[in-house]
Amino acid sequence: MKLAKLSLVAMVVAGLASGSFAADTLADAFKNGKVSGELRAWYFDRDTGAANPAVSTPGASGTLGKGDADILSTGVVLSYVTDPLFGFGFGATFQGSYAPFADKDAKNLYATDMYGSGAVLSEAYVTYTLGKTTAKVGRQFITSPLVNSSGSRMFKEAFQAAVLVNTDLPNTTLVAGYSDKFQGRTSDYDKTVAGGDSEMPSFKKEAVFYGTGTANGGSNVFGFDGAYTAAAINKSIPNLTLIGQYLFVNDVELTQGGDANVFYAEGNYVVPLSAMKVLLDATYRGSRTSNPTFDSFHVEGDMYQGRIGFSELAGFNASFAYSTVSSNQSVLLGAGNGPTTYTAPLIKGAEVTSGADTDAYKIEVGYDFSKIGVTGLKVLGQYTKVNQDAKTITGAVLNSVDVDTESTFWSGQIAYDIPSLKGLTVSLEYEDGKKETTSTVNSNEMRFRANYKF
Repeated sequence: MKLAKLSLVAMVVAGLASGSFAADTLADAFKNGKVSGELRAWYFDRDTGAANPAVSTPGASGTLGKGDADILSTGVVLSYVTDPLFGFGFGATFQGSYAPFADKDAKNLYATDMYGSGAVLSEAYVTYTLGKTTAKVGRQFITSPLVNSSGSRMFKEAFQAAVLVNTDLPNTTLVAGYSDKFQGRTSDYDKTVAGGDSEMPSFKKEAVFYGTGTANGGSNVFGFDGAYTAAAINKSIPNLTLIGQYLFVNDVELTQGGDANVFYAEGNYVVPLSAMKVLLDATYRGSRTSNPTFDSFHVEGDMYQGRIGFSELAGFNASFAYSTVSSNQSVLLGAGNGPTTYTAPLIKGAEVTSGADTDAYKIEVGYDFSKIGVTGLKVLGQYTKVNQDAKTITGAVLNSVDVDTESTFWSGQIAYDIPSLKGLTVSLEYEDGKKETTSTVNSNEMRFRANYKF
């Protein structure tokens, strides 16, 4: 399983995808539709370095997201897409999950992200294509730098949205979108204390705003009144891809009508050589707020990132990345848990790199064993160091620290697409973390996934 760099490309492919041959009748459109699916068995084992909270009865109070527990979850994903008819199409995706052996510690620790038995219709959308423009309206998965449906848990996040994609300009893709509801990972993705068993998620007028830390009473979830985005991809210059995106979030909860403005710009340059490719990447992320209440949270930061690496060198790839964030101002990374950074640890994720006064470094090395005859086997290793200085102003600074903090992460992944059974992939990830302030907290997490796609 290759770790894909998140970009607008997936959004564009999803938006423009259509059958090569259009149907002649409505019956043919449905009869000739395509069904796909995935069966999943995932086992997670997490130790946060903190004691398990005492939660013995439904409704009892306890701190979510802390403790030591494991969980086995099974799941199914079923998707259906019709053939186009007069430019119109329909698609739907059903997600289901069941965790049969979860104990009370597991239900508490994984309440906001993994423990949620049940089923949800995550995608139900209509598409319409006219020339080089496609509109997609309804529940859907979105992949872009600022609006991103994380798929790292059993239930993939989704948005109720309208997305427009146009490719009339040469070497340029334009994207515009609006969203008014969000589906998280479980029914308790917005909770801050334990209180009964979490279930399958539903669509709500609230969303994860990644980069705020535990801002909303221990959560990074806020209500909102609609979010708008616009983006562009340009490939006019050979070997260079330029991406820009803007996100506007209207009337964020708890900010007395405050709005959020989030910005993204990226350049990716590939230098093709005879034996390998050299990769040069640079990214800017920034966020601004609109009223005194929202301004007082200090999330008007700027993040600058750079990365240099190589790929396709006798099966090897490697990179070194660096990121830095403004003093006393954190950065909103976007909507959903999917936005990432060059320096994000494999499992811990990007939010640990986006806080005020943070400098982060990451070294990554990978190898594809198909170069020596073992088709489908890949390995990846990462070392990440995150230094965050204490804030130097009074008042709230979301995703900040009160004392200087140094965190290190050793991460690894091995993945195997089993050639003898097409569609079956198994992967194992492990990450060991150490957070040093006035004391030291050691944490670790292991994730095993078996996926069969059909």
